[in-house]
Amino acid sequence: MRFLLLIQLPVDHQQPPVDDDELGKSMGALLEEMASAGILLDTAGLRPVDEAVRIQLSSGSQTVVNGPFTESKEFVGGYCLVQARSPDEATHWASRFLALHRGDWEMTMEIRQLDEPG
Repeated sequence: MRFLLLIQLPVDHQQPPVDDDELGKSMGALLEEMASAGILLDTAGLRPVDEAVRIQLSSGSQTVVNGPFTESKEFVGGYCLVQARSPDEATHWASRFLALHRGDWEMTMEIRQLDEPG
């Protein structure tokens, strides 16, 4: 089963002052462990929401809206695509990811199973 782990941050998100080297090393070690275990398929942070574009479809018409999006309360700041044996296993890895962000971080990890073809 594949799962998309969506890293959600509040719109007014300010990265807390942390030791970037410590977080970077911890994150690198976790991602290495996930890759070695065959869990991690892909991961990336996303560019700022100010640079985003939305295309809305309503009644057959499309509208293009450039970010930032004032009506949003949170945004997706990154993702991990994982291959797990169960939702519990995907939840375990998501929890380990969040645990690395100590201090004043505020974030949510949404875990969504992908529909598999056929």
